[in-house]
Amino acid sequence: MFSRDEIVRRVEELVQPIADRNGVEIVEVLFVHENGRWCLRIFMDKPGGVNLNDCETVSREIEQVLDELDFIPHSYVLEVSSPGLERPLKRAEDYVRYAGRLIQIGTYAPQDGRRKFTGRLMGSNEEGVTIQVNEHKITIPWNNISKARLAVEF
Repeated sequence: MFSRDEIVRRVEELVQPIADRNGVEIVEVLFVHENGRWCLRIFMDKPGGVNLNDCETVSREIEQVLDELDFIPHSYVLEVSSPGLERPLKRAEDYVRYAGRLIQIGTYAPQDGRRKFTGRLMGSNEEGVTIQVNEHKITIPWNNISKARLAVEF
């Protein structure tokens, strides 16, 4: 029997070739139990955004592979969608692609007396991510970033 993390890792490996074939990027895979049911959520994106047809096509292919291999021990609902306006930033490339955008970062340990930051993404390097918060530039080390996502700008 696989743990939740093992299921997510295995699904990520299995869906990557499907994503590549369809010209989309897998942003995040979540396997969660909520409202009394299991849900496998796969968020994907591509330049210009994904549309309903992309989601349907990729979903059908993923469903077929998962049904054939049948390694998830629970019944579950498969959801394939766009990551939305508050897309998570997971890979170093995400921080390059979204330079200049407003982001939210959560940290494992307090930095400058706080654990949540919202600021303009100035860039990243091997040490971490630099954001502009009001008039201050703050660099947050990679190993201290617990969660990061784009912030909605109005």
